Amino acid sequence: MAAEGGGKEMNEIKTQFTTREGVHKLLTHSEYSRPNRVPFNSQGSNPVKVSFVNVNDQSGNCDRICFNVGRELYFYIYKGVRKAADLSKPIDKRIYKGTQPTCHDFNPLTATAESVSLLVGFSAGQVQLIDPIKKETSKLFNEERLIDKSRVTCVRWVPGSESLFLVAHSSGSMYLYNVENTCGTTAPHYQLLKQGENYAVHTCKSKSARNPLLRWTVGEGALNEFAFSPDGKFLACASQDGFLRVFGFDAAELHGTMKSYFGGLLCVCWSPDGRYIVAGGEDDLVTVWSFSDCRVIARGHGHKSWVSVVAFDHCTTSVEDGDPPAEFSGSDEEFHEQIHFGAGRDRANSAHSRLSKRNSTDSRPVSVTYRFGSVGQDTQLCLWDLTEDILFPHLPLSRTRTHTNVMNATSPPTTGQTTTTTTTVSTTNPSGTNGKDNVSNSSTSANPANSLPGTLPRSNSLPQATNPPGGSTPNSHTGSSTNSSGSTKGNSIIDSAFIATGVSKFATLSLHDSRKERHEKDHKRNHSMGHISSKSSDKLNQLSSSRTAKAEVAKTLGTMLCPRMEEVPLLEPLVCKKIAHERLTVLIFLEDCLVTACQEGFVCTWARPGKVGLLSSQNNPANSPSGTVV
Repeated sequence: MAAEGGGKEMNEIKTQFTTREGVHKLLTHSEYSRPNRVPFNSQGSNPVKVSFVNVNDQSGNCDRICFNVGRELYFYIYKGVRKAADLSKPIDKRIYKGTQPTCHDFNPLTATAESVSLLVGFSAGQVQLIDPIKKETSKLFNEERLIDKSRVTCVRWVPGSESLFLVAHSSGSMYLYNVENTCGTTAPHYQLLKQGENYAVHTCKSKSARNPLLRWTVGEGALNEFAFSPDGKFLACASQDGFLRVFGFDAAELHGTMKSYFGGLLCVCWSPDGRYIVAGGEDDLVTVWSFSDCRVIARGHGHKSWVSVVAFDHCTTSVEDGDPPAEFSGSDEEFHEQIHFGAGRDRANSAHSRLSKRNSTDSRPVSVTYRFGSVGQDTQLCLWDLTEDILFPHLPLSRTRTHTNVMNATSPPTTGQTTTTTTTVSTTNPSGTNGKDNVSNSSTSANPANSLPGTLPRSNSLPQATNPPGGSTPNSHTGSSTNSSGSTKGNSIIDSAFIATGVSKFATLSLHDSRKERHEKDHKRNHSMGHISSKSSDKLNQLSSSRTAKAEVAKTLGTMLCPRMEEVPLLEPLVCKKIAHERLTVLIFLEDCLVTACQEGFVCTWARPGKVGLLSSQNNPANSPSGTVV
C-alpha cells in the first residue's frame, strides 16, 4: 500500500523521480553493462554487484567501477554524470570457469592510478586478490576449499587496514585473513576464543602464521551480508536466520540483536554517524535499529518482495545545529528546488526543528534527517526519510502526525515507540490502535505525554534484560569494547573468563597462531544454507524445530527483538518507483548520482538534481566515497 504514493503503473519503467531536492534523472548514456549491451540471462546466476574506488587520478577521471555479470568480471573508468560510458574499452575483463564471482571490494587505502587491490569472492568459496590495472592476480585464498566450501556472500577490507580482510560464507561462518599469510595445505585447526548466544569466535592454531586468523560462526544458515560501522569498531551481520547481530569487532563481543519480522535478513547498512542500522530482507520491510538503545525504532513498508540492498545517502543525510534548512545539504540551486517542490513537507520538518531546539537535550542535534534507500526483487527503488518525529518520539506528540512519512494509524505508536519495547507491555496493547509497546504508558500513547518520561528509563533498561543487545553503549561509537562488554556481561552472552582474556588476545591475534584442536566445522561447511539446502526432510524438520524452539524461548515477536507491526512507527517511502525489468541488486549513493544495477547486468546512473552535464573539472575528486560498496 505504501507503493501507491510512489507510482503504481506496474509495468512502466521509470526514468526519473522527484524528491524535495528536485528531479533525479536516469542517464542512459552512462549505463554500464557487458560490451554487447545484451540483457544477461540471469537464471541461476549470482547477483550482479558493483564496487567503486577513487584512485586520485590527476587526469580528472578518478573513479573506477567493477561489476560482475554471470561468470564475467569487468573493470572500467567510471565517468558518471560527466561523460558517456565507453564499453568498448574495459581496463580489465575476466571470465571465470567452474565458478562465478559473487562479491568484491576495493581497498581505498592502497588505491592509486597505477595499482588497486581488489578482492573477489566466488561461488565455490575461494577469494582472489587481483590488480585489474596491472592485470595481475596476486593471490588466491581458500584455493583448495579447505577453509570453507560454501559460497562467499560478502567480502570487505577491514577499515584502516592495508592487509586484513573479512569474508562471509553461506555456511554462516566469517573468516579474518591477512594478505601476507598463506592458507596452508591442510584444513585449519581451531581453538575457541569467545562464545556467546548463537555465535562463537575461534583462533586458528598453527606453528607459523597462516590464514584464517579467526573464524566467526554466527547464527544459523547463511551469513548474507555484514557491514563495518563508520569508525570501524563495530560489525553488523545480517543472517538467514532472521537476526541482525552487532559485534564490537576488536573484542569480538555482542553489542545488540534484532530479529526480522519473518524470514531471513539479506542486507544491512549503517547511518553515516553510526547511530542507526537499517536492515532489509525476506519480510519485504526495511527495519531501522538504534545502535545506542539496541531496539527497533521504525519499519518501512513499500516493497512487494524481498529487499536486496539498503544504503544511506550520505549527501542528503544531515545532523546539524541550524534552523530549518539544516536537514538539507546540497547546492543553492537544489535548495531552491527543494523549497519549490515539497514546501508543505518541508515546513512540517522545520516545525520539528524548532520544537526539537526547544526540547533537545544537550547532546541531541537540533535538526536531524537521515535519507536512505532500498531496492528489491520487486524491481522497485524506494527512498525513505528518517526524521526527528521517529528518532525522538518523546518530544511534543503533535509532531508525530505532521510528517508525511508516518502512517496515521501508527502515529500513536510513534510517540510511544521510544518508550518502546516492552516485552512485558506488548501483551497489554491488544487494542490495535493503542501505543502498544509504549510500555504500559504507551497505551494512551497519543495523550500521555507525562507518562512517557516515567517509562522511558524503564524501557531503555528492559532491552538489556530482554535481549542480547544489552542496550549499552549509550553514546554511539565512543565506547567500543568497554561498553559492549558491559552489555554482554549483563546478558550472559560471553563467559566472563573470555571477557577477561579476549580483548588482549584478540588485539594481537593476527599474528600468533599455533596449531591445536580440530573443530567440527564440516557440517556447516558442507551444507551452505543449513535450513534450505539440508539434504533430508528429517534434517530440515530438525533444524526448523530447533529454530522455532529458540524463537519461543526468546519470545521474539512482541519483544525488543521483534516488536509487533503496530508497536513501532511504519514509514512510507518518499519515492517508490519501478526502475528495472529484473530484480535489483545494487544501490550506491555517490556525490553527483545514485547507482543501481539489476540482474540483467545493467548498471544505471541517476543524476542528482542539478548535476547533469557537470564539467569534468567539477567535483571530481569527491565524486565517489572511495570503496563504498553496497
